[in-house]
Amino acid sequence: MSARNPYFATCSPGLEAVLHAEVKALGLRRVERQVGGVAFEGTREDAWTANLWLRSAIRVLERVTRFEARDADELYAGAREVAWERFLAPTGSLVVDARSNRSLLDHTQFVEQRVKDAIVDHFRETTGERPSVDKNDPDMRINAHVFKDRVTLSLDTSGHSLHRRGWRRHQGRAPLAETTAAAMVLMSGWNGRAPLLDPFCGTGTILIEAAWIAAGIAPGAMRSFGFERWNDHDAKRFARAKQAASSKGALPGKLRLLGSDNDRERIAEAHENAAAAGLEGRIEFEVASASDFAPRPGWNATIVTNPPYGLRVGRGDELERTYHDFGERLRRRCEGYSLHLLTANPMLCDRLGFAGAPRQAIINGGLECEVLQVERI
Repeated sequence: MSARNPYFATCSPGLEAVLHAEVKALGLRRVERQVGGVAFEGTREDAWTANLWLRSAIRVLERVTRFEARDADELYAGAREVAWERFLAPTGSLVVDARSNRSLLDHTQFVEQRVKDAIVDHFRETTGERPSVDKNDPDMRINAHVFKDRVTLSLDTSGHSLHRRGWRRHQGRAPLAETTAAAMVLMSGWNGRAPLLDPFCGTGTILIEAAWIAAGIAPGAMRSFGFERWNDHDAKRFARAKQAASSKGALPGKLRLLGSDNDRERIAEAHENAAAAGLEGRIEFEVASASDFAPRPGWNATIVTNPPYGLRVGRGDELERTYHDFGERLRRRCEGYSLHLLTANPMLCDRLGFAGAPRQAIINGGLECEVLQVERI
């Protein structure tokens, strides 16, 4: 059995509670919600599971060492002590990403350079060869986190960010990350059987993520991961694990997933994205304005949506009218529905007319946003 290691799954700020529930549901050990993510303990196989199944996580980091470092020499010495050859071939490639907070070593580029030098010198001393640096597609990504002069070096088991599911063919003008879209669906409490609607659907991200949730499709089923390029990776065992994760995927036959947008080009792109995700014909997309939103009465559906904020899409007065008219239509036509709406503009959110409804602050694409949560319209 593989040894247990400390791991940390990262997420966008504000989504820690969603990710914590996901990690707990996977049955992982010693789960602890922290700022910026969720810590857990497990085997490398548990890291496979986390990468394959966590929908709101951005990366899964495996801690390899932790030490005090108040200057460059202590940083270099601590990084050089790690047996990096366990993970990386001497002729492989690497990149170091650093963050620092409340520490004497506060220049992140210097931290990255010093850790890289320590790793390269370790290889020169032990093998006579050295790895190269590749910032775009390295064999191994090292995360260096410095907090209060305490350095944590972790391996990025994910490689590319976990929002890159592998199905997206079109971004649209203001793309919503797949991880945030999935988190919104999970946050809504949707049961995977009631109708789910997105009247500002763009290229279909929220509905595609909802379909994968309802079908039990692993979000990592169509992509590769960083750990697959490490020396100690068990390719045969992982292939079986990935096959098992990919073998599910039957949507409930009567499930209705409906998306609309007033941009015909975005709807065409949504169809292509859905087809790439294996959902051709299972999501209903139409060209329609949100001001004409007319769902069927009595559905008790869930609405999860990400309307324009006026930053990259939409204009001020026009957007105010859109939000106002949309809110009016919801109250007239959607009694019994729930609404979960993401916006970066609190003033526009106020125009919907749901005063007093809770709002969850999150960071979306570097923007301070809120998810308006109306449990029953």
